[in-house]
Amino acid sequence: MGCVSSKQFSRPAPGYEEPAVLASETSFTVNEVEALYELYKKMSFSIFKDGLIHKEEFQLALFRNSKKANLFADRVFDLFDLKRNGVIDFEEFVRSLSIFHPKTPASEKTAFAFKLYDLRGTGYIEKEELREMVLALLDESDLCLSDSAVVTIVDNTFSQADSNGDGKIDPTEWEEFVKKNPAALRNMSLPYLQDITMAFPSFVVHSEAND
Repeated sequence: MGCVSSKQFSRPAPGYEEPAVLASETSFTVNEVEALYELYKKMSFSIFKDGLIHKEEFQLALFRNSKKANLFADRVFDLFDLKRNGVIDFEEFVRSLSIFHPKTPASEKTAFAFKLYDLRGTGYIEKEELREMVLALLDESDLCLSDSAVVTIVDNTFSQADSNGDGKIDPTEWEEFVKKNPAALRNMSLPYLQDITMAFPSFVVHSEAND
């Protein structure tokens, strides 16, 4: 398990673009893009072995479990899937992952985070959407809070962010909220992406499907 033959990599991965091109259009350097290509190949051959990252492979990389259902993982996968075809190719992988690079401007991270919470794509974050995502993030972190504690988190966020009191958070309100509460973006930066040329994230070692 986990072994990938050289024959499988003899052709460029689907969506392959030259590292110099991707580096010029993202926060990554050429060396970082080249390292990401190696990471991409490991992920895209972990289960289906077709050179594309499927949702199960994405979940396997995040959780070491391809069958663990999680709204957070589903939502990130959907936003990475720029072509909306149910899989992630190399270009989508690099361009989307760039959002999480430490050098990516906070404005881009803020916009991505808004889309992450806007589960139904209405252009607003509603209370139920925020509650669902808070529960998913707690689950992803293996944390358990009481229902009343989750309600308090959601209510406090809305009391600060919903400045016009219409029961939903629009992009401008979200932007102002994040400026005052930068911790809201703490999940939007992955420091290892800046050091990826020296070491892959630990999950790559475990990117093997169980029988």
